[in-house]
Amino acid sequence: MLDGVNVALGISGSIAAVKVVELAHELRRQGATVRGVMTESAQGIIHPWAVEFATDGEVVTELTGRVEHVELCGRDGWADVLLLAPTTANTVGKVASAVDDTPVTTCATTALGAGVPVVVAPAMHEPMYDHPGVLDAVERVESWGVDFVDPRIEEGKAKIASEEAIVTAVARATTDDTLAGRRVVVTSGATAESIDPVRIITNRASGKTGRAVARACHVRGADVTLVHDGGEVHYAETVTVESAAEMHDATLAAVGGGDGDEREQSDVDGRERADALVSAAAISDYTVEAAAEKLRSGEERTLTLEPAPKLLDGVRETHPDLPIVGFKAETSGDDEAMIEAARGILHRTDLAFVVANDASVMGKEETRTLFVDADDAVAFAGTKTELGAEIATRLAATLDG
Repeated sequence: MLDGVNVALGISGSIAAVKVVELAHELRRQGATVRGVMTESAQGIIHPWAVEFATDGEVVTELTGRVEHVELCGRDGWADVLLLAPTTANTVGKVASAVDDTPVTTCATTALGAGVPVVVAPAMHEPMYDHPGVLDAVERVESWGVDFVDPRIEEGKAKIASEEAIVTAVARATTDDTLAGRRVVVTSGATAESIDPVRIITNRASGKTGRAVARACHVRGADVTLVHDGGEVHYAETVTVESAAEMHDATLAAVGGGDGDEREQSDVDGRERADALVSAAAISDYTVEAAAEKLRSGEERTLTLEPAPKLLDGVRETHPDLPIVGFKAETSGDDEAMIEAARGILHRTDLAFVVANDASVMGKEETRTLFVDADDAVAFAGTKTELGAEIATRLAATLDG
């Protein structure tokens, strides 16, 4: 996600500085090269040696005749992005006022003047975060194009955001915004059909691929809605569903008004229509009439399975021109069989392209797929994060074409 990206990591004197070692490690795991810059207050919380260990590089603790702030964040400087994490109320206020009395704030002034992207991850007590002056400073700095990664408000504290959220923000700041101005709806995860109030029929899908696609689209500038089987994420608006019918209805609502809608750009709720749908969810093919009460165990049962609504058919009927990316999982392990199955759904539903894979990759971090369109089938192998990036890249090319 951050291959080849140089990150200058500015560390201020919040107790959240103790998390910097793991944050630096995660940035490097994602491919970044990291150099630390510390205020004097930060050095009272975490030793520069720890930051040097985490970044595998020299740490800037004072500015010397080398003019380290220009070396790192100047117009021809080393950094592709300046990440201020954690950022105190004091540092936010200084950045907003161009006060340069620490290596971190001087790097920030230099980066902002040089057009280097800046990402800020604040961490402080909640009353400090709610101070009108701090809020004004945040608003002012945001107006300059700085990306703030919202803290987690817990236990009276504005705690630093998760490593995943910070890494995503850094990736968004340093990745070409090929999907800027686009609304993309992504479906993800498994659906489940109730047998009774306790039991369900479901499948082995983990939702990793769909979440990776949603994150990759967000990183490239898209406004993303994720319709999935549960949990909030930091990179998309989320809609939680359980059954195939709920997935069907929620996705139709998320993509917005159909082409026959006189308002053209919005549905009845005022939502802008989607520019694309990526249907990565493993949606139940069958449903069953659920019992009103828990069925007794130990008794033989016969369940009558009825076909569930086909999501892609429903979306295509109401949105004949919407670009849609479909997925097709097979168990044969044979590429030609997967390509044939993918082309069947491609032509039936007029899809932009289909991502075909063997069902054995469900739940795993690594995957192998085939990108299938009307003319070609291209193999891909890698992590699901890398697959998400490849899908987002191909989707941007489709929309621009």
